Amino acid sequence: MAKKYFSDQFDDEEMLLLFRKHPIVMRREIVIASIAMLLPVLFTGGLTFFRPENPPSIPFFFGSLAFGVLLATLIMFYAWMGWHFSVYIVTNQRFIQSLQKGLWKHSVVDIGLDKIQTISYEINGLQETLLGFGTIVIQTYVGELVIHDVHKPSHIQKRMSHILRELGFNNTNPPMLD
Repeated sequence: MAKKYFSDQFDDEEMLLLFRKHPIVMRREIVIASIAMLLPVLFTGGLTFFRPENPPSIPFFFGSLAFGVLLATLIMFYAWMGWHFSVYIVTNQRFIQSLQKGLWKHSVVDIGLDKIQTISYEINGLQETLLGFGTIVIQTYVGELVIHDVHKPSHIQKRMSHILRELGFNNTNPPMLD
């Protein structure tokens, strides 16, 4: 019996690869959290500048700083939850995309390895090239599964192709249709 790594794992199933998107997917939240942390400090500085005869107290400054840090932490926690709990799993039987959107929405796509025709990747642009992320496209018999912002897509694509070949899912000869 194989060791269970995730709750939906079958008893005879072995996890071969687990990957996530690049942390760059949190870039918008990092900027927003930085602004949220900076605004209370700027507010206190503005009060000091425009009211030099009655500046805010030191506890007010540290209170506003603590509020900014708390707000930034909440924003980043929400983004981190979505990133950390969104995973892609390749087992010896299937490919699983498990996405977490916020705290309450979770979606799963489950594709049998025998349904995968091709796996390709694309690194497009300066930012993706410098930071090492890109897009993986998994072509199946029913359509495409596109995964954006994958960390080191060439390594993931190569590893997934190698897994398919090792398991006998050599996709150079598609099955005959009746």
